[in-house]
Order: sequence, then structure tokens, then C-alpha cells
Amino acid sequence: QVQVVESGGGLVQPGGSLRLSCAVSSAIFSVYNMGWYRQAPGKQRELVAGITRTGGANYADSVKGRFTISRDNAKNTVYLQMSSLEPEDTAVYYCNGWPLATDKFTSWGQGTQVTVSS
Repeated sequence: QVQVVESGGGLVQPGGSLRLSCAVSSAIFSVYNMGWYRQAPGKQRELVAGITRTGGANYADSVKGRFTISRDNAKNTVYLQMSSLEPEDTAVYYCNGWPLATDKFTSWGQGTQVTVSS
């Protein structure tokens, strides 16, 4: 069973930056398409960004130009570099396979909290 551990969240002021990391426990990490998702209070979980096993990226309209997803297959890790953060980006961020309809892992990690506030 694949397990993921998200880290890197925190409290940041509007306009600030954070880099999230997701470590994946799988010997075949390089074959997975990976996604970052987020869930704000009272809202459904949504896709933030996805990256294919070959490095192609896809972003939600709300984060285009501000967030960058990347991966390091040698470290079994996927990253989310977030810049120009806005209060609306406040949420718990999770990683999982992408898309969820076909590539979802059995379980979710604990997520990492991102709070954007002055």
C-alpha cells in the first residue's frame, strides 16, 4: 500500500511563498502521475496541480502563474512551490495519485496546513 507524507506548510503573509513536499513510499514512484490537492474549511477537496510521470504539468486556473509542481524521482518526492500566496489559498494540502478517478492511492496522508494571513 502506497503511503504519502506531506510537509512544508505553515503560516505566511499574503504575497509570501512556501514550498510543500510529499514523500511517497513506493519503489515504483516514477511511474505514477501525481497531484496536489487542497481542502479549505467547508469546501470540497480540489485539484491544485498535477504532474505526469514524464514531468508534464497541469494547474487549476486559480493558481496558474503562482504555483509550480515538480518531482524528483530519485527521492520519491513531489513538490509544490507556491508564490504570491493569497488568503484564498488557505487550506490543508494533500498529495495523491492523479487523476483521482483512475490513479488514486488507497489512503490519504495527513496533509499539511497552509494559512495565509496578515
